[in-house]
Amino acid sequence: MIRLLLVDDQALVRAGFRSILEKLPEIEVVGEAGDGIEAVRLAHTLRPDVVLMDIRMPRQDGLAATEELMAAAAPPRIVVLTTFDADEYVYAALRVGATGFLLKDISPEDLAAAVRNAMSGEAMLSPRITRRLIESFVQKPPPVDGVPEPLRGLTERELDVLRELASGATNAEIGTRLFLAETTVKTHLAHVFAKLNVRDRVQAVVLAYECGLVRPSA
Repeated sequence: MIRLLLVDDQALVRAGFRSILEKLPEIEVVGEAGDGIEAVRLAHTLRPDVVLMDIRMPRQDGLAATEELMAAAAPPRIVVLTTFDADEYVYAALRVGATGFLLKDISPEDLAAAVRNAMSGEAMLSPRITRRLIESFVQKPPPVDGVPEPLRGLTERELDVLRELASGATNAEIGTRLFLAETTVKTHLAHVFAKLNVRDRVQAVVLAYECGLVRPSA
């Protein structure tokens, strides 16, 4: 059972998400919050596994709430919600540890998949904005010779997998491109995450861009 907290300042949005997700036997909506302050309080009390977090809210926004929750000893997985397709706050939330982000016009099927994937660390990112957002707001590092220092503990194959991941490829696509079984891709990714001390795919992609392994397109 996935314990889920819904955070959005619009009651109708929360009600819509609840009506979709409560129909699924593996998801339990344990609470709702209308701003970041209430979200942090409820998260500490209810201990959800996943938080669907709106960005722009009164009193405390989703970015500040995400930062506060990620500082906890056992933080939940946080998926950021936005109505915007280019929002620097979303990228900032990814940098502080959010698992991913979704547009609010997501389909019910993709919403359910996003919650499941967040729980497993297989973050679902809206393909319309993922790469453009990262490339727009990532701090472009100076060129480096060879492998960037933060990534030098990775093997050549792990670097290949990370490059493909940063390009937006799924596990299946990475396997096809590198002639690997999907289970082998998952093993390589687990090693990458452990060596880089990142929680999930999103943080690994951000690091790949920020240290220069992958260069933003012109």
